Amino acid sequence: MLLSLETREVGRVTVIRCNGRIVSGPESELLISHVATLLQDRRAIVLHIGDVVFIDSSGLGTIVRTLTSVRQKGGDMKLCNVPERTRQVLQLTNLIALFDSHDSEEEAVSAFYRKRAIEEVKAQAGSTVLCVNRNLDVLAYLRELMRRAGYEVHTSASLADALMLTRVMKFGAIVLGPELPSSPSVRQNFERACGDTPLLQLGKEFSGLDAGEAGSDILQRVMETLKTKTAGKT
Repeated sequence: MLLSLETREVGRVTVIRCNGRIVSGPESELLISHVATLLQDRRAIVLHIGDVVFIDSSGLGTIVRTLTSVRQKGGDMKLCNVPERTRQVLQLTNLIALFDSHDSEEEAVSAFYRKRAIEEVKAQAGSTVLCVNRNLDVLAYLRELMRRAGYEVHTSASLADALMLTRVMKFGAIVLGPELPSSPSVRQNFERACGDTPLLQLGKEFSGLDAGEAGSDILQRVMETLKTKTAGKT
């Protein structure tokens, strides 16, 4: 079974889900090159290896090399859903202490966010925006639009991942794209986790509108929402 990698962004964390085998050869090189590409602009990585059916000695070395390369770039990599056999190998080789491993993706993602000082989170809460959209191009546009306006921006392509973020981060406003697929329970839990955070809905036509006009409109809505929210606290 060849190695396949499924990558997605959960806020400022990148999750890589591995499926197959991590062994010497093309599989190991695929993982190394993939992470090297991500490190061009990402520093927080979660390696999900719950679907890895076999790791040989070289493959384990590959994971160690990957972790080292991430830390050399000033970032960090956490493991999650580690198979019991792999966990045993890590313990036997005393490599378990080298990795920060977690039982689930949510725990691993949350661990990155817990690194922030409570004071920093409070200070930025009013100017922090979460954008959720299944269209990755629209998501990239919204991210840069908000960043250039001076906001701290976190993004997600799924409502389930957005739910993770709302549990570990307080946002000033949340911009939601149309037709976000999710189970009723996920949507209900998401709305509950949002609490009193303003939710700004994008229409289905947003991706086809003039970029300048559409961007100005949503940016204005975010600015007015945050201004109103801040005024209400004074």
